[in-house]
Amino acid sequence: MTEAIRALVSKLCKHHALSLEEYAQLIDGRDAEAAALLAKYADAVRRQAYGNRVFIRGLIEISNICKNDCLYCGIRRSNAGCARYRLGKDDILSCCEEGYALGFRTFVMQGGEDAFFTDERMTEIVRAIKARYPDCAVTLSLGERGYESFARLREAGADRYLLRHETASPAHYARLHPKEMSFERRMRCLRDLKHLGYQVGCGFMVGSPYQTTQDLAADLKFIEGFSPQMVGIGPFIPHAATPFADRPAGSAALTCYLLSILRLMHPAALLPATTALGTIDPAGREKGILAGANVVMPNLSPAAVRKKYALYDNKLSDGDESAQGVAHLRKRMAAIGYEIVTDRGDYQEPKTI
Repeated sequence: MTEAIRALVSKLCKHHALSLEEYAQLIDGRDAEAAALLAKYADAVRRQAYGNRVFIRGLIEISNICKNDCLYCGIRRSNAGCARYRLGKDDILSCCEEGYALGFRTFVMQGGEDAFFTDERMTEIVRAIKARYPDCAVTLSLGERGYESFARLREAGADRYLLRHETASPAHYARLHPKEMSFERRMRCLRDLKHLGYQVGCGFMVGSPYQTTQDLAADLKFIEGFSPQMVGIGPFIPHAATPFADRPAGSAALTCYLLSILRLMHPAALLPATTALGTIDPAGREKGILAGANVVMPNLSPAAVRKKYALYDNKLSDGDESAQGVAHLRKRMAAIGYEIVTDRGDYQEPKTI
């Protein structure tokens, strides 16, 4: 690690911000020593905000039907080999019932952009969950919707919304998505969600096709300014039925390095150690937590459909990735000094002095 990189780490710790060029320099200057220093500071900052608590979210993948044709995604519209499914209201409530008994106090409903889930259907589902489990948070991750749709879901009781921006570079966005999808619309959705009072999550893939250091620096600078409550990042993993099937996967080590940077940038952020990180590295969950993450999202979906929600090849969905495996996941976290807690795990507003 050079003195210049050490100075950038110190500046990030003190000011929670760097210039675009400095973020790029910090990324390019990554080595084992720099990663260890960032992780050390990230862990200390995270413990100030959340102690050694790791929050669990119950992930319910409600549909793998999607109108979009994103070039990297295994459930893209053009994948004729994808075995499609969608869960009904009763299926979703059954998942919540099981999850509540297992200790989950946040339910994350994720799915493709499936026209079946109209505002009427989704508000009914959200209201039913909040009525049965008023002590639980409801998080949605259902892609792009209009302002009025987001408003109706918020009014129904949705607390959080996850919408990865994917990349902060319009040119890079265009290389990852079909022409009918719009970078400007994605960013507008994120602004709308913030305006409506959601706890908002954005994020990006690490090592996605055509991604440069400058693209990653732009992602960090965007997140610095947007200041979301949650940031989800994970390594790109290719899917065989996409145009990027032969592209190399992203790096677990770089993902963890960026998690540490994000923690120092936003000390109170909720940062998941993602399924993709656990898929690409058997110890990915632990490495993500040690780098500054503080959320894990085991799968609560019915066992019969879990493998059908294949965003990328070999996506983990059972074992410790399943909600039923949370007891063992708890032991894994305890082994590295962290405690999985039964808690909504709300965002903690930073303390001002």
